[in-house]
Amino acid sequence: MRSTRDVIFRAPELAAVKAYYGGTLGLPVVLDRPDMLGFDAGEFTLYFEPGEPNGAVFEFSVEDLRKAKADLLAGGCTIVEENPAIPRVYMRDPFGLVFNITEN
Repeated sequence: MRSTRDVIFRAPELAAVKAYYGGTLGLPVVLDRPDMLGFDAGEFTLYFEPGEPNGAVFEFSVEDLRKAKADLLAGGCTIVEENPAIPRVYMRDPFGLVFNITEN
């Protein structure tokens, strides 16, 4: 497991996010889709997807998503969100941190 340089947030209005982070803060837009916006923040990339805010979600890249998910569940993590159409899983560790695992 290795951390990516991506941090994911949710916001109800992506247009407002784009106006603030791209306009007010002047961060370069690196991804602009109806389902996700990405901004180059220097050492990391901020991503926003539509939805109710749930705090910062860090991302980890794994070789085998199915095995990593099983190992994390056995280690005390719980699944927060999983969509079979998207190869990723949002998990909560035993200490409350929510993170995403994605297969590289």
